[in-house]
This record gives sequence, structure tokens and C-alpha cells, in this order.
Amino acid sequence: MLKNLFRRWGQGDRASTMRDSLAGLSLACMNIPQVLGYARIAGMPAVTGLYTVLLPLVAFAGVGSSRHLVVAADSATAAIFSSALARMAPPGSAHYMALVSMVALLSAGFLLAARLFRLGFLADFLSRTVLVGFMAGVGLQVGIAMTYDMLGLQATAHNPFLQFVELLKALPHLAPLSAAISLVMCLLLYTGEKFAPHKPLALVLVVGSIFASWAMGLEARGVALVGPLSGGLPSLHFPRVGWNDMLSLLPVATSCVFVIIAQSTATSRTYAYKFQEDVDANRDILGLSAANAVAALSGTFTVNGSPTQTAMAVQAGARSQKAQLVFACVTLVVLLFLTGPLHYLPRCVLGAIVFSVAMGMIDPRALWRIRQESPGEFGLALITAATVVGVGVEQGILVAIALSLFRHVRHSYEPHTMVLQEDAQTKLLEASPVKAGVETEPGLIVYRFCADLFYANCNRFADDIRFLIKTAPTPVRCIVVDASAITDIDYSAASLLRTVLQELQAKSVLIAFGRVNPFLRADMDRHRISAVLGESNIYAQLHTAVAAARSHARCEKA
Repeated sequence: MLKNLFRRWGQGDRASTMRDSLAGLSLACMNIPQVLGYARIAGMPAVTGLYTVLLPLVAFAGVGSSRHLVVAADSATAAIFSSALARMAPPGSAHYMALVSMVALLSAGFLLAARLFRLGFLADFLSRTVLVGFMAGVGLQVGIAMTYDMLGLQATAHNPFLQFVELLKALPHLAPLSAAISLVMCLLLYTGEKFAPHKPLALVLVVGSIFASWAMGLEARGVALVGPLSGGLPSLHFPRVGWNDMLSLLPVATSCVFVIIAQSTATSRTYAYKFQEDVDANRDILGLSAANAVAALSGTFTVNGSPTQTAMAVQAGARSQKAQLVFACVTLVVLLFLTGPLHYLPRCVLGAIVFSVAMGMIDPRALWRIRQESPGEFGLALITAATVVGVGVEQGILVAIALSLFRHVRHSYEPHTMVLQEDAQTKLLEASPVKAGVETEPGLIVYRFCADLFYANCNRFADDIRFLIKTAPTPVRCIVVDASAITDIDYSAASLLRTVLQELQAKSVLIAFGRVNPFLRADMDRHRISAVLGESNIYAQLHTAVAAARSHARCEKA
């Protein structure tokens, strides 16, 4: 791992190293207060939030493949295990902390198993369309949560939709000074993003707000601060948990692992698309396993690939894991020397910074392009975003995967089917939709089925063949199936296909398959289709199949 770290640090020129270093510094200033809030969600001491961006961050940077993914504390996993473990031990107690660390250790083991079974392929089931919707939903969810800190309010609901409703009711009770500071911060961040996008403005705002808070006594004026924070390095130890407790933690760790894999792969895949880079999902899973292992041994809680923190890193100018390593170094300095100044950081400033980043996760241009090119997919993106906001991140990921699969299955279930007809000018066979009375030439139909044959669409194949024969203007003597798009036939489709072949043979209609690839031929042999069809009616090229069918049709006519 150390060799990989040094290799990554040595990549790139001086300018890119300086850019990533400044981005890492800005990232630390924005995220260090944020992970303190995540520790509060997790029911752990505030300092353990800082521990999540120390050793775990370095572990993923050394093992993972993503150049952008920030692995640290995350609200989704924190909410999952805290709600379950609060019933087993008082939050913040020694036993509770041991249970939390054991969940991280079990998660690391499950992630290692996922890597061994190469479950990174799950990322392939997330289409770009639903990824855009997913990130937009996360942005809205985080933006709603941060509005509370910006206005000096306290949220009691956990569901984003209920938080929004609660926020509207609480608006008359907002803290005017916190709201004014937040508004100024948002305007400054927007202006900086527009005119100086790669400058560490967030870093300047955090440092300036800490100084202003100390000098002007903002806490006495009703502005909520981050508050006191203990320092020091983590002590490495193995969490001690009884066997019965260990068994009770297995479902909790399983839930965390599912969210970790899905959310991390969705986030890393999003930024790999954006910067046209390659990402190895299986290697990222191994990096996540290493990060959670060191999190458990250093006394902190489960870490995850964070969409918000990754967006912060990218907006700050980070283009490699060098920024994350600088982030970890800054965290180390803070733990040793600078926990005192963080006491004066206003929560509204932190909320405004995170809110601005969250809004940046919503890509209206991408959504508009999807709407213009594919209205149906635009609907899928909106459903994914609405699920994240209305139900939760983990449910949003499940919906994203389900919708991606549904879209694929729908296309396979309703494939394009065509009849090839001779073009009057070129004399070549051109495709036209299946409809009544269409034939390639008198007595011959060349039919193309544009999908694999399986249980859900095989009836479409059979119905088309019967319909074309029934409505043909002249008696059909030969049918040639252009099988160029068919690579697989399952058991159900094979059974129906044998029935159709026997029906055609009973009607003295010859059927041949052209452009049969080796994969299809193997399935035809295994399912006994070749035996029913006849070896002489299976062709590797379409033109030879058509020529043989024409010859047969002429003989039948004579």
C-alpha cells in the first residue's frame, strides 16, 4: 500500500501537485467540521469523526482505484448502524463504541468477500441516466439538511421530505444573524465558483469565520458554533464484543455493506464518466475493505464513499488522491494542535459551504439533455431523485439499479423485429417494420429478430412468424431468420421454437437460419433445435441462406 501511495504522489507535474494540495487543504477545512456532525449522528464522541478521515482515508488512497472518491464518515451508514445499536447499548458508552467498531470490522470482512467474488459488476447495473438522478437526489437531500444549520434551526425528522415540511413550519423561528451570514456565504461561494472556480475560497471563508466568531463573540449573539473538541491520536485496538452481540451485528453490517458498495460505486462511476477515466470497481471494494478495517482498529465507525465530500473535493480542484492524502495530513495536524480553534466555527458557515456543494451535485444541463434525447429515461432519473429525497439514499440506490434493469429488460422484452426487402435502387436487402402483407419477395420472407430469445419475448418471435405467413399476399414457401442479433436461447424459448419449426414443417414451409454465430449454434445444438431444423438449414452467412431459400422456392414453384 505504501508503494502505491508513493507512486501516486510522484505522478503528475508540479502544477497538478500544487492544485491537489490546495484542494486537499480546502477539503479539510470544509469536511473536518462536517465529519464532526456525522459522529453526532453515529452516537460517537466527536473526535471519532476526525478519526474517519485519518487512517481510513490513507488506506483507500493507497489501495482503491478511483482518483476522486473520498472515503470517510457518511450520514447514510451512520444512520443505519446507530438506529440499530442504540437498542443494544447507550450511545457513547464503552460497549456502544465497541459495537460500532465491530460493525466496521465485519463490514471490512464482508467487503473483502465481495472483492473475492468480484461483486464490482453491480456498478454496471447503474446507467448514466439514473446516476444523474441519484446525484441530484443526494444533492437535494443534503441541501435540505444543511438549511437547518444555515437558519439556526434544529431538525428532529430524519426523512428528507419530512425535514422539508418541518423546515417550512419552523421558518418563523429562524435565527436572523445565522440566516444573514449564510446568505452572504452562499453569495460569496457562488461568485467565487463563477469567477475563480479553482481558488480555495472555502478555506478562506472558514478561517475568516473562525476569526470573526472569536473576535465578535458570535455565540453570545445567538449563532451556534461547532463547540469544544478533544484532540489526540487514536489508539489501535481490537474491538471486544461477545459472540451473541456479534451475531446480532451481522444484519447491521450487511445493510451497511450493501449501501457502501452501491453508493461508493455510483459516486466513483459518476466522476469517472465526468473526467473520462477508467475505474476498477473491484479494486475500489478492496480499498473500502481496507479503510473499514483500519477504522475498526482505530476506534471509529464505518466509512463509506461519500457523494457530498467527493463533490467537495472535485469542486475544490482535486484531480487525484493526492488531495485526500493532504486532507489526512491536515487532520493529523488538527488532532495534534488545532482542535481549539474549531470550537469557534459557526455552524451556519459550514452549512452554507455544504449547501453550495450539494446544489452543485444537481446537473440541470445533463437532465435537460436526457429530457431532449430520451424523455423516458428522463422520467427514470426523476423517479430515482424523488426516491432518494422521499425515502432515503439506500432505497434510492435500489430503485436506481431496479430501474436500470427494468429499462434493459423492457428493450429485450419488446425487441425490434423487421422484414428485409429489396431496395428498388440499390437492389440490397433493407429492413422495414413487421406489418400485414409484408414479404421479401413472393414466397420468401427474410425475418430479423433483434434480441436474444428468452422466456419473456419468445412468444413475440412465434407470433410474428405466424402473422407474416397468415397475411402474406402469396403462399409462403421459405422463411429465413436473420439471427445476427441472437446469441442466446433459453429453455423456454427453445421449447417454443421447436414447436414453431414443427408447425412450419407440417405446412411444408422451409425455415433456415442465417448469420448463426458460434454461441447461438452451441445453444441450438444443446436444445435439439439443430436436429429439428436440419443441419443443412443453418448458415454462417445470410446471403447463402437467402440463396438456398430462393432455390428451394423456385423448385417448389416448378
